[in-house]
Amino acid sequence: MKLEDIARELGLAELTPEISAGREADIGRGYASDLLSDVLAHAPEGGLLVTLQVHLNVIAVASHAELAAVVFAGGRRPEDDVVAKALAEGIALYSTPADTFDVVGRLYALGVKGSHA
Repeated sequence: MKLEDIARELGLAELTPEISAGREADIGRGYASDLLSDVLAHAPEGGLLVTLQVHLNVIAVASHAELAAVVFAGGRRPEDDVVAKALAEGIALYSTPADTFDVVGRLYALGVKGSHA
């Protein structure tokens, strides 16, 4: 499913609208974790990460793991420096007031599966 379709279906707030190519990314896999070493070890390349963490290390990990996008759950939003780093790395960022459990459930219902599914 296209990232822009996921964002629309889930009502995600787009934090990096400058990344137009990111919206066209085809997302079939995702991962949810707040432990960044876990994300590095298990997140699927080209996938989407759902997390509560909003600091610069999230972008570094997402870049290293070659993720297409990060969704910040629980209404969390990163500071401007984090958004700027994501723009530089080409990683699309979104925010939602929904909690992680609800976001992941809705993603799964849309056909986005886990990294080991």
